[in-house]
Amino acid sequence: MSAILRNLIKFVVLLWAVSVVVFLLVGMSPIDPVQANVGQAAYINMSAEKRAQLASYWGTDLSIFERYVNWFAALIQGDWGMSLRYNAPVAQVLATRSLNTLALMLVAWLLSGVIGVVLGVVAGLKRGSWADKAVRGYCFVLASTPTFWLGLLMLMVFSVWLGWAPLGFSVPIGKSAADVTLLDAISHVILPALTLSIVGVANIALHTREKTIDIMESDYIRFAQARGMSRMQAARAHGLRNLVLPAITLQFASLSEIFGGSVLVEQVFSYPGLGQAAVTAGIGGDVALLAGVALVSAVFVFGGNLIANVLYRVIDPRIKRGGDAL
Repeated sequence: MSAILRNLIKFVVLLWAVSVVVFLLVGMSPIDPVQANVGQAAYINMSAEKRAQLASYWGTDLSIFERYVNWFAALIQGDWGMSLRYNAPVAQVLATRSLNTLALMLVAWLLSGVIGVVLGVVAGLKRGSWADKAVRGYCFVLASTPTFWLGLLMLMVFSVWLGWAPLGFSVPIGKSAADVTLLDAISHVILPALTLSIVGVANIALHTREKTIDIMESDYIRFAQARGMSRMQAARAHGLRNLVLPAITLQFASLSEIFGGSVLVEQVFSYPGLGQAAVTAGIGGDVALLAGVALVSAVFVFGGNLIANVLYRVIDPRIKRGGDAL
């Protein structure tokens, strides 16, 4: 329990550090938030009094330290602030965008995990065969493929040429929110999620392959084979269970990579998620929204690591005993 409490404290400290870094970076940005959002032409034609009024309304006339203190004090009370770019409460923007990104990441996370582990195990068991070479070649190509380029390729092939998938967005164009069905949402999330999962397969498959090779060369696998078990029987009986912890490590560690890739994928597919909101907030100097997106993103990434640490102790009691002894 003490270890879990320590992890929670570290989690809170990391979230606070993320918010500080975001405000510092925005403070060093040359972008004028008011000018970026009202437009350069309109801003030039404004009177000095109107500019000062807008700056006072949005708090951009304050120092970055004062803005952070005011924002943090409001955050403690549950107020995430107002988005300058969307002219709406940050909490409202985050609620909508988080659901879209969560659906996208969940599908991509599950697909990349399942496909990556299966390919890694097959390549490890068939080391040196054509299957192993095919999996490694596939992974090496994917590891060097830019996510945005793959997204554009997927759009061209499956949306433009074949017409199998919608051309971007999260809902059909011109359809009201009340009329959007679950099938519509699924059809729009499949292609961007497939793009994310294809890229995420590479690292998981290669790491799983190496772990499978190590396990198959271990003494207990050789002893099982000496007792009459075939290679596949020994792998199923004694090898696969030892891949559980490494698989959990890779899966939860891949959350940061999947989220990083989702920023590019959401831009390519015009998918209204946190990644697209982060780009919009960054371009417009919307510090409140940018800080909110950073905190929610940190929850995704750091939360995944926290869950992995907890699961380690549930799956392997030796880790719990070792942690308590420290």
